[in-house]
Amino acid sequence: MKPAIGIMGGTFDPVHYGHLRPALDVAQKLAFDHVRLIPCSDPPHRATPQANARQRLALLQLAVKSAPELDIDERELLREGPSYTIDTVKSLREDFAEHPLYLLLGTDAFLGLHQWHQWQDLLDYVNIVVMQRPEEQLVIAEPMRDWFEKHHTESLEPTMSGKVLSLPVTQLAISATQIRSLFEQGVSPQFLLPSSVIQLVEMLGLYGAKADG
Repeated sequence: MKPAIGIMGGTFDPVHYGHLRPALDVAQKLAFDHVRLIPCSDPPHRATPQANARQRLALLQLAVKSAPELDIDERELLREGPSYTIDTVKSLREDFAEHPLYLLLGTDAFLGLHQWHQWQDLLDYVNIVVMQRPEEQLVIAEPMRDWFEKHHTESLEPTMSGKVLSLPVTQLAISATQIRSLFEQGVSPQFLLPSSVIQLVEMLGLYGAKADG
């Protein structure tokens, strides 16, 4: 069995430390080969991103430039139609047939998993890591309770697919919505996201930012 690979999707509109630090936490705790950050093209469960796909990709490329544990995967940007996670994990399993795969989800996203397209099929292809706030209790309600109890594990040993692992990570109270609002107000979002990302946002005039802001 080859080294495990993490998978983290999102609109990254824009990418910030609330995405990057937890991804690195999981990569280090589970000894991943790397985490693949997968920017979403057409998110089926949220509003259309403000920045277009290529702009968000450029911001993400700058953010991970000095982080060898984090890699970028463009497959959802290259695929037409809604960016369903089930299609992405099927594709990844074909490409990485000998690697354990772990889909990284924040607690809120995980608790809404039952609303996702073909959600019960995800574990046929990957494991799931629930990135928890320290000391947070994971309360699972129906229709996910039985499914969670069947697949939950506390083992850190790699497995190809089929398990749900909850893992405490560094939680930073940062949101892309907050950052976009700061740009629009002309308030500096410094220390919420990489400086190189801020500079490109201002250069491109994204989120209402101004070059002198």
